[in-house]
Amino acid sequence: MTQNRPSPETDSPPASYYQRHIFFCLNERPNGAEACANHRAQEAFDRCKSQVKAAGLSGPGQVRVNKAGCLDRCAAGPVAVVYPEAVWYSYVDAQDIDEIVESHLKNEQVVERLLTPPHLGR
Repeated sequence: MTQNRPSPETDSPPASYYQRHIFFCLNERPNGAEACANHRAQEAFDRCKSQVKAAGLSGPGQVRVNKAGCLDRCAAGPVAVVYPEAVWYSYVDAQDIDEIVESHLKNEQVVERLLTPPHLGR
């Protein structure tokens, strides 16, 4: 398949299969230690996936909603990250997920109020 390789005529990288990916940390830790899974991350992932599909945003050239293991931002959890922009979000409820889908994934506008503070890691 040559579509995934730069063309010698253009030397430009190929177009991405998806315009954006959103990764949800679904990590669980033993003994009840703090983790995104303790904050209904699976429910948020499921909601995002259904909202993206309902909005007609899923599929090649559009948005892919992905599960992830630990993203090492536990102190800010639960978290999701949108690529290629590398925008990190901390969310608390379904309305936050809906806003991320509508504003960022659909209309390319970062949801400033949900941005994960850059200093928060594990």
